[in-house]
This record gives sequence, structure tokens and C-alpha cells, in this order.
Amino acid sequence: MAVIKPFEYFEPGTVKEAGQLLSTYGEKARLLAGGIDLIPRMRKGIIKADYLVNIQKIPGLEYIKANGTKGVKFGAMARLHSIETSKAVQRNYPILYEAIHQIASPQTKYMGTAVGNICVATPASDVATALLALDAELTIAGVDGERKEPMEKFYVDYYRTSLQRGEMVTEVFLPSPPAGTCTAFLNLVRTHSDIAKVSVAAVMIVKDGVCREAKIAVGAAAPTLFRATKAEAVLKDQKVNPQAINRAAETAAGETKPITDLRSTAGYRREMTRVLVRRALEKALEKVRA
Repeated sequence: MAVIKPFEYFEPGTVKEAGQLLSTYGEKARLLAGGIDLIPRMRKGIIKADYLVNIQKIPGLEYIKANGTKGVKFGAMARLHSIETSKAVQRNYPILYEAIHQIASPQTKYMGTAVGNICVATPASDVATALLALDAELTIAGVDGERKEPMEKFYVDYYRTSLQRGEMVTEVFLPSPPAGTCTAFLNLVRTHSDIAKVSVAAVMIVKDGVCREAKIAVGAAAPTLFRATKAEAVLKDQKVNPQAINRAAETAAGETKPITDLRSTAGYRREMTRVLVRRALEKALEKVRA
């Protein structure tokens, strides 16, 4: 049995205190929220932490709040299950609900947090793929105060985010979807409990049959999650018909940078990106928001 090497453990009472600890110990420290990803990787020796900063005792981070007509926000300790069962999320952000709902493990849902999922920075995160398509904005707290960052700029490389020393994500904000919004989430897995080979989240704003705006997020098809911006441009201000959808799907496949691993080949991932983008756009059109 793998054994986690000894580490020093902290339970800060405030975000500021957590940031100070992270700043002091730098790369030797790891933040613990749900621990769904961190603890198994520590046991395997993939992550070596000399200091563990547990934020579970910091009050006021578990909220999910509807902010009037502006949108919904949730804190760093909002559990996946709480977000999944939120009526505001189910009503206004169905692709986030779908991405969480298809997670097979109850333990992951009840212990894991959406912010922790985001900060792992795996390109195969279905939850992060949905949030990326929804134009999520992150609040990042550090020793020098807070800053806002669009999630689109958060991922800088494989398993790497833009977080600097002493920083942590404290909140995620989702803007309210305007009239005409339609969405869809699809992923491809070997088994229900497996990590996705490819995942796609699509958001369009359609008025009078014309796509006014499109957001297509793709997971597990490049070193990081990414927005297929060239495919989005193909759809913008165009009549949404089979021809436009096929062109967007072909373009999205061309934007991938997949790898071959135990779960799939690079060529298959690229081809299935094309298929899933097409299907997601078709599915989204079936449920245009009134």
C-alpha cells in the first residue's frame, strides 16, 4: 500500500490566512478542499507536499447564490452535489448540471468541489469544460488582494493554471444567459465511470435563426481545455443550418492538439471532436431559451 510521506498540516480560519501560508511555503504547499484528486495523487507519489493547507474550516465559502438577473455565483467550498441540485443551476445552466450529473461516483459529488475540479487543471474535466463554455469568471484572492480572471485565460499549460504564489480561487461567477440561449453538453467515455476521451460544451445565442454568438469548449483534445474560437467565428452572424454546423465542426476538429494514450488515439480524438461538436450544436438548437 502506498504511504503518504509526512507533511505539516494547517487549518486556516480565513482566506487571508490561507493565502499567507501558500505564499510562505510556495510550491511545497498544497491546498486541500474536497481532496478527491489531491489525496490519491499524494498516495501515488505524483504530488509531494511538505505542507497541506485545509480550507474546509474557513466559514462562508460553501455558498451558491443567485444574483438577481446578473447570474449565479458559488464559493470555493460549494460541493458538486450542491451545485447539481441547485434549482438556479438546473434552470439557467443545464450543461453544468449535466456535466456534474453524469459523474458516477457519489463520493466525488458529495466531497468534491467545483473550484477544486477547476484548479486541478486536467484537460479531461467535464465540469470545467461546461464552465468554460458558460463564460465563467473567477475571483482569485492573494496576499495582495483580489483579482478577477475569465476562465478562458486560467489554463496556461498541461496541469498548470495562472495562479501565482499565495493565490487561490475563492468564487466562480456565471453570467445570466440572455434570451435565445441554447446549450448542450456531450462527452465520450468507455464506461460510465471513466474519464472522457473527448468532451464538448456548446452555447449559442440564436435569434431569428441566426447565431448571434457561439461558445464551444472542448476537453481532453489538447494539453489544456480550450475554446474553439475559429469554429465559433464560423457560426457567428450566420444562419444556423446543417452546412454551417458541419463547417464549425470541421473547424473545431482542426483546432485540437490531441495525444495518443491508454484511453484513445490522437486521430480518434480529433475525429470525435468533429462528431461531438456537430451533435452538440444540433442538440442545442432543439432547446432555444425563450
